[in-house]
Amino acid sequence: MTVENSELERRVEHFKSVVKDAGIKLTHQRLEIFREVASSEDHPDAETVFNAVRTRMPTVSLDTVYRALRLLNDLGLVGTLGPRQEAVRFDANLTHHHHFICVRCGLARDFESTALDNIPITDAAKQFGRVETTHVDIRGICKQCLETSR
Repeated sequence: MTVENSELERRVEHFKSVVKDAGIKLTHQRLEIFREVASSEDHPDAETVFNAVRTRMPTVSLDTVYRALRLLNDLGLVGTLGPRQEAVRFDANLTHHHHFICVRCGLARDFESTALDNIPITDAAKQFGRVETTHVDIRGICKQCLETSR
């Protein structure tokens, strides 16, 4: 699934502004890597981004993609999701939201929920420090995998 053009362009303009304000060189490779993440609702991992960008830029390296994605994450332009033992997946939707993740095929989709936004924070969690935000990953089996298993 892809992001609407108006939202993609808003994200790209924000990207350009943040990179410029940080004094970082805006390279064509960084722009294409960001554009690939920002245009997808699939929360791609680094190898998926690499394979997609490589079709447009055959000379891009996997190392460049990893470095660019780390930079984008450090600049707050993308977030990450998923446990660390799995491939890290990237998300350019920085509005507050949650994820549904299929445990069979890996499909990841955004959803909003005011109920989950307002989960009471337990004292056990507060003992580690100040909680600034909550994010919930719901894991289950997507409709397509359910249909396939019937």
